[in-house]
Amino acid sequence: MAQTITFPLDREFIALNDLLKLAGVCDSGGAGKALVAAGEVSVDGAPESRKTAKIRAGQVVGVGGTGGVRIKVVAA
Repeated sequence: MAQTITFPLDREFIALNDLLKLAGVCDSGGAGKALVAAGEVSVDGAPESRKTAKIRAGQVVGVGGTGGVRIKVVAA
């Protein structure tokens, strides 16, 4: 079962690699970019290869498949 993190977004969007860092999934934006490059990240169930994809409130980011982490982005 994936761990779910709820992330309150206080702006229009956040870059995917920054979201991974701020949600605590990885230590740095660079590590977030590496996760995306390795194909470990999905947005709303679809694989995402753009490291700085704009993530908005209402979207769900998955990391590491079924047993990984889900980040639910909500409006702050």
